Parts: sequence; structure tokens; C-alpha cells
Amino acid sequence: MATDAKRPKDSGASAQNPGEDKTLQSFLSWCKEVRLELSEKVYVSREGTVADYGMLAREEIEEGEVIFSIPRAALLNQRRTIIHSILEKAEEGCAWSPCLSPEEESLKSQSGWVPLLLALMFEYTNSESHWSPYLSLWTDFRALDHPMFWPKEERERLLQGTGVPEAVENDLTNILKEYNDIILPFIQSHREVLDPQKHTLELYQSLVAFVMAYSFQEPLEEDEEDEKEPNPPMMVPMADILNHVANHNANLEFRTDSLKMVSVKRIKKGEEVFNTYGELANWQLLHMYGFVESYPSNTNDSADIQMTTVYKAALQAARTESERSLVAEKWDLLCQLDIVGEEGAFVFGQSGSLTDEELYTSLKVLCMPVEQFKEFKENEGWEEAEEDDEDEMAAALSNEGIPKLSLPWRRLLGDSVSLTLQDYADELQPDKELLGDRQAYGRLSSRERLALQLRYGQKVTLHQLLELTRCHSV
Repeated sequence: MATDAKRPKDSGASAQNPGEDKTLQSFLSWCKEVRLELSEKVYVSREGTVADYGMLAREEIEEGEVIFSIPRAALLNQRRTIIHSILEKAEEGCAWSPCLSPEEESLKSQSGWVPLLLALMFEYTNSESHWSPYLSLWTDFRALDHPMFWPKEERERLLQGTGVPEAVENDLTNILKEYNDIILPFIQSHREVLDPQKHTLELYQSLVAFVMAYSFQEPLEEDEEDEKEPNPPMMVPMADILNHVANHNANLEFRTDSLKMVSVKRIKKGEEVFNTYGELANWQLLHMYGFVESYPSNTNDSADIQMTTVYKAALQAARTESERSLVAEKWDLLCQLDIVGEEGAFVFGQSGSLTDEELYTSLKVLCMPVEQFKEFKENEGWEEAEEDDEDEMAAALSNEGIPKLSLPWRRLLGDSVSLTLQDYADELQPDKELLGDRQAYGRLSSRERLALQLRYGQKVTLHQLLELTRCHSV
């Protein structure tokens, strides 16, 4: 099934008739100037794509072909902006290794996006910017229609139980804090290039949505993953034209001198070229990109059970005060061992648990008899944890394994699912009926459709899990 509209951009015609779309024509001309090489087998279009601009195959493309190549000089980040000098000054005496200047120290943030966002604020509002033909593709970032731009009442009503409202509220809090504590003081101290009347909180929030939806991060080398901070985000012209589906047919490769979009399977003439943004559930796609894949297209879709919900279910099952005290003691130990946390969640995909070790250990400890728990606590959990094989845990918490779990484990997991389903505003059946009624579905707004597809996929996963906990297989 096709995805719902992903991210509205400036209206225009097909790149096969670029004269009809001056904005797109200007962008494609700019691509040639920066030596971005686009295969003659593809073209950019708004027609025949799942959402707005996309890329289509003019001819059949074989697996492994380079669809386009982007020189690193064409990438937009804080190193390639007119105001780079105030964003990346290096301290004297640090030539032997990368280090932060006082300017960069002042831009450190939880997101790590501040330098890029400042660069974008300047370049987007500079009519003479080298990046104007690229940035002009987006005339109104609010047209991305991220949930952060929805009225709070609508967001909470449509997305209750999905996890998106909470994620958005956290975003909005952080955006306000970053702007007031970091961005605004920096703007005020660099009025020669930045203006608080022009570079406002509203623009900053809009650019956060832009970076969230369109930026790329270069992956670290395997031997660097545990030692270095993630690479900062960057904007990659042309690569961000491609739409996403879980069953994608192209992938962006990071090479020394360029980035290349390479086909990962044969693409037929007339088919859309799809990139992947990662193995993302629908709630993540809506939160970060403003779209979802219609059920059941997203093979990476999942549903969460909050860790604290499992604790709540265990407390509710306790019959006496001493049993409740034991549950609390077990939970405290799990927290001390960093197995669970107040903000954590157990994640379930189409084949079962995606957080095997955490869930397995939590069920094991919360269902332990008193004497066994005392021994477990004396060993601080480590000795017994080492006895549990990762493959065995994964098998036990798969769709095939869950019916074989002991009754206490299945009961606790089932109670946790039931509590999670109570967080949604409606039952599964009304959503199912609405999806099956073409006329009623057609009358829904774009936001209502996105929310419906998201809710339905999550509730189907949770109901399937609930049924597995009620089965018993010897």
C-alpha cells in the first residue's frame, strides 16, 4: 500500500519538463554547478511518486548501479557556510587533535544540532546564499506538518497511547531551552551576521523539523562506535529528494570523496527510487518525518510497553502488602542493574520482542520466588545473568516462544499488554472498521489518516501479543 503524504514541498512539475517548475530547474542547474552527477536513468518528479518530489526510473536499473554521486563539497554543514569562521574557530596549540573553540563550547547541546541549525538560519535567510537553489525547495517548513506543528489538543486526541505526544512535548521543551539558553545569546553576540528579529524561535523550531526530516548522519567506523560521539548531522542535496519505504531499493553510501546513492535491487522502468531512513517504526516516522507507512507495509513497525507498566502490572497482581514490598524490592534491583528505567520501554515487532535481554531479565526477576530472589540479589544479578544465553532469550521471547513461557511470565506479560491497551482512546475494532470503509476513510483529514494508520498498527501488534500470552504450548 502507498504511504500517506510525506513532506510537502514547493509545488511544481516533473523534471522531465523542468521549464514548468522554475524552482526545480534552478535546483537541478545548481546540482550541475556543484558537480553532482545524476544518472540519465532517473529523473525527479512530483507525478508518480508516493509523496511530492521523488525520483523515478527512466530506464531499468540493475542492482549495484550508482544512481547519483554527491561530492562532499556539495554537502551543507557548519563547516561549509559563510559564517563557518564563527562556528569552528580552533584554539591555538591544538593542531595535533580536534578540539573545541570557546565559540563551539558555547554551542554544545543535548541534540548536537546547534551549529548546523545556526548555519541553516543564516543561509536560509540570506538571499545571496550559495545554497539558495537547494533551500528554495522548501518555502514553508510548517508544510512538513510534523506533529510538533499540530495543535496540542489535536495531537493528544489523535495520537493518545502511541508515544508521539510525549516525544513531541520533550522536543518542544528542548527547542525552547536551546533557543533561549544557547541560540539567542549567540545571535546577540554576533549581530554582524545574525539578527534576533529575523532568526526567531519560530524559525528555529521550523529548522529543527527540517533537520529532523531531511538530514543525514555519517555512520562511525566499527572501531570508533564506543569511543566517539555520533557524527553531527548534515544536509545532503538530492539524497533528501528520495522518499522512504521499509522495502527500499537504494541506499546511501559514504565514501572518502563523495556520497553515492546505489541501487540494492533491480529497479524497473517507471518505478520510484526509495531510500531508507533506517529500521523505523511508524511512530518514529511520524515523529521525525511527518508520515507513516500504511498498515501492513512497514515491516519495521513496532509497539512499546513502558517498563514502568510492567512494574505496575506486577504490583497489581500482588495480593498482600508483603508481596507488594517484594515487587518493589525486585524493581529497585532491576533499576540498580540498569536493566530497566523510568523512561525505558520494551519493544515488540512483528516477530516478537526486540529488547530480549531487558525483558527476559525483568520477567525472570519479577516472577522469582522469594528464596531465589535473595540469592539473585546477593550475587547482584551478575552470576545468574551470565547463565542466560542471548539466543535462548531471543527464542523465548519470539512469537513462537512466548506461548511456551511459564504461566507467571505469560500472565505478567499479558497484564502489561492489557494495561498498555488502556492508554489508547479507542478499541481496535472501530479503527479496523474505519480503515475498511473507503468513503469514511476518504473523509478523514491527512492528520487523521496518519494517526489512524499508526494507532492501528500498534494495537494489532499488542493484540497479537496478548493472544500469545493466553496460549500455552508444551
